[in-house]
Amino acid sequence: MTNIDYLDYGTRLLTWIICCLGCRMIFRKCQVKGHLAFIPIVRDYYLSRCADKEKDGRIYAILVAAETVLTIPYYMLEQGTTPRIVLSVLLLSVGLAEYLYKLRIYHGLCLVFEKRKRWMASWFFIECITALIWGYSDKFMPVKKVETIDLDAGVKESGARAESLEKGLTVNINERTILDFFKRKYLLKDIHLNIPEGHMVLLLGGSGAGKTTFVNAVTGYEKADASILLNNNDIYTQYNKMKYDVGFVPQQDLMRGNDTVLRTLADAATLRLPSGVSLSKRKRRVNDVLEEFGLAAIRNSLVEKLSGGQRKRLSIAMEFISDPSLFILDEPDSGLDGVVARGLFEKLRSIADSGKIVVVITHTPDRVIDLFDDVIVLAKDASRTGRLAYYGPVKDAYGFFGKESMEDILLSINQVEEGGEGRADEFVEKYADNIGAERKAG
Repeated sequence: MTNIDYLDYGTRLLTWIICCLGCRMIFRKCQVKGHLAFIPIVRDYYLSRCADKEKDGRIYAILVAAETVLTIPYYMLEQGTTPRIVLSVLLLSVGLAEYLYKLRIYHGLCLVFEKRKRWMASWFFIECITALIWGYSDKFMPVKKVETIDLDAGVKESGARAESLEKGLTVNINERTILDFFKRKYLLKDIHLNIPEGHMVLLLGGSGAGKTTFVNAVTGYEKADASILLNNNDIYTQYNKMKYDVGFVPQQDLMRGNDTVLRTLADAATLRLPSGVSLSKRKRRVNDVLEEFGLAAIRNSLVEKLSGGQRKRLSIAMEFISDPSLFILDEPDSGLDGVVARGLFEKLRSIADSGKIVVVITHTPDRVIDLFDDVIVLAKDASRTGRLAYYGPVKDAYGFFGKESMEDILLSINQVEEGGEGRADEFVEKYADNIGAERKAG
């Protein structure tokens, strides 16, 4: 390597360090951790957050990563070859897109720091010097800082742990987290409860409170830092065995319109029953479920010809074919009128009375609330984490929240910007205190 090469690399390194130092001070001004300025790609993303252009920053970071990946094979290929020409076109496209999003980010910085747009050119051509000036000069102060959430803050934890039931569902979720673009994000925390067999439970919570995440964690579809026991069997460690004992009915049915009711259930039996079940037993189970859900008379009808209520019953029957001990349904009454919905929930009540556990998410709980035994209320706390605000009998929930309907309870825990009262933290803490008091009394 020549002296010129060493000088070139030295200049690049010095430029990079200066840019990092400048961005470090900009980050501090915007309430972002300064050390992030020294991490490639991460720095660009957090600079976009300082510019109030977080979505653009995500795309820009992805483009930079894509360019890095494409550059490696580009230099490994011989010049003039078709693959290298294709990569050249891709790199050019990615590069142009990068400049577009970088322009948007720099424009956002000018707005946040209330500086003229001419500074955008300075950012483009002498980024390191510009970052240094903006970072260390007191004349450059943001009017808007990055919104930060302390993941370890939020409301106190209950310190409780649900005791395992011989016959029932025991849920002990310590936490469920994901990595969301360089940030760890809590989805659920400190949820401990058990549901005895024969109970029908309402799962209540506003948008983003973690209902779907809770269901996925309980069913084992998305594992959490948790212990989930069904009839004292671990769903996580014994998933291949326990998956037949858990039924989940999504809001949208997954049925082919040109199949008959019988064929739809027969296919479900093939998928949902263990491979060791004989053909005769499978046929018998299909016939039993047809009768149980009132579908025998229309067994030869096409799915596309069914009414809304019939389709929903068939959708439920498909999951019930394996005779699960735990049955979870996401808005089974969606699109159904009051009478039909009532009939459907009465059927679910009878399933619970047969010794099953039925957990239901519905946005219109008050019209059928008399059919439920208990209610689980999830709410977003101060750190926007799904927390347990209440679990217990329906009749006690009204007194706990000081409300007369489930809809009013939901409004009380919803955020103010969502049209609610914003009292989620209050009730999460109240419930944690109650659980703590019960433990001491016990």
